[in-house]
Amino acid sequence: MSDFLLNPFSEIAEVSVGQHFYWQLGSYEVHGQVLLVSWFVLAVIFGLSFVGNSNLKSTPDGLQNFTEFVTEFIRDLAKTQIGEEEYLKWVPYLGTVFLFIFVSNWSGALLPWALIELPNGELAAPTNDINTTVALALLTSISYFYAGIRKKGLRYFNRYVQPAAFLLPINVLEDFTKPLSLSFRLFGNILADELVVGVLVSLVPLIIPIPIMLLGCFTSAIQALVFATLAGAYIGEAVEDHH
Repeated sequence: MSDFLLNPFSEIAEVSVGQHFYWQLGSYEVHGQVLLVSWFVLAVIFGLSFVGNSNLKSTPDGLQNFTEFVTEFIRDLAKTQIGEEEYLKWVPYLGTVFLFIFVSNWSGALLPWALIELPNGELAAPTNDINTTVALALLTSISYFYAGIRKKGLRYFNRYVQPAAFLLPINVLEDFTKPLSLSFRLFGNILADELVVGVLVSLVPLIIPIPIMLLGCFTSAIQALVFATLAGAYIGEAVEDHH
């Protein structure tokens, strides 16, 4: 208990589902399953993007049609959340976050990582590790601070004393809770989904949990959309002009 009080963040960083695969580098433990599966996820995204856009046609078909649909979807999301003037420069960030979380979540929901035998631990989706979701949330926090300061300079910090100066502590606290809510919402939903599927698979025949797995795919997609939408909303709030 005393160790947790001294260093609560290191305890929270160890929260996970199952026995994960670690690399020992000197006195440090590196989350090997996050790196390995993240590289797999990035390879899938890069591969689909390359194949879909390597031979562009004026009338898209096949995989090019799919990649253009995804691009338009992300552009519309960015325009809705950030606004007409600023949205284009944030499409790459929101698109990267959305696709990484989406493919990561689906890799955990559809691929039987636990069946891959390792010397110790097991592979899992990157979003199954709270360190990944916290890192994504902190990147989003840095992004909306950057967006606000880039557009308004030091005037950006006037928002903390609006509409009244006595609201300063609440406004500061709000910026600290944004990354917490983003990270724990994503991690908590993936945690709950994998625990439910794991329990059902251990208790009943494989055919029974399939509807739950399909529901998990749906909720995984929703979580990616929610994260990207909130990230866009926070950036839009940062660049919004307050009169």
